[in-house]
Amino acid sequence: MMRRHIGIAATAVLLIAASASATPPVEAQITAALADPSRSDADRALDQARHPAELLSFLHIRRGATVADIWPGDYWDRLFADVVGPAGTVYAVHLVEGDKDDKIATPAPGSMPMPGHANVIAAVTPTNIFSLPTKADLIWIRQNYHDLYDPFMGPADVPAFNRAVFAALKPGGRFVVIDHVAPEGSKLAATNTTHRIDPDVVKADMAAAGFRFVGESDVLHNPADPHTVRVFDPSVKGHTDQFVYVFQRP
Repeated sequence: MMRRHIGIAATAVLLIAASASATPPVEAQITAALADPSRSDADRALDQARHPAELLSFLHIRRGATVADIWPGDYWDRLFADVVGPAGTVYAVHLVEGDKDDKIATPAPGSMPMPGHANVIAAVTPTNIFSLPTKADLIWIRQNYHDLYDPFMGPADVPAFNRAVFAALKPGGRFVVIDHVAPEGSKLAATNTTHRIDPDVVKADMAAAGFRFVGESDVLHNPADPHTVRVFDPSVKGHTDQFVYVFQRP
């Protein structure tokens, strides 16, 4: 069974970081986003495994904020759009190399790909020269950071990508990395096999780019995951053990 506890100390760090420049979001705002009638039944069915209420509360995203979702998906972009409100912006960030491998049509930059949510705007960028139309308050990459190390991405210049993400954030802005946990000490051995990454690699990568590690949540932790099977294995698919790390640009 997954634990749903979020560390009080980690949450406090994020609240302090956010409150320095913003009004805290109200829980009612998150509740309203989850109740948005435009959400599909398929999205709602994913809520139990993805824990959106807990994650959105933990991230403390303010109304009017600019959020960038790398490797975007309607599930999270719709929620982000409702949380930041009409005055906020959500960039659905398409990495051109990722779209090519996924064989999906890359939307036109600046287009609005989500009907009913005009504040979701497509952004298109090569990985190694990552950029956004405007500076972001929060940049998010979920379950795809490990892919940056894989051959289909070029491979990417990951240090250059992380430095570019750093530059794309406002001072005090946060980079959220969620990914599948690989065995301790395995480093990058699993990125292109079981599609996991050693959490310590991510921390080291972000430190090298100038980020400060400011918080984590265990809301997606699953102690029953052995860390050695592919993330698509029926025994763990949809409920792998995942780390949720938050890094801040000073």
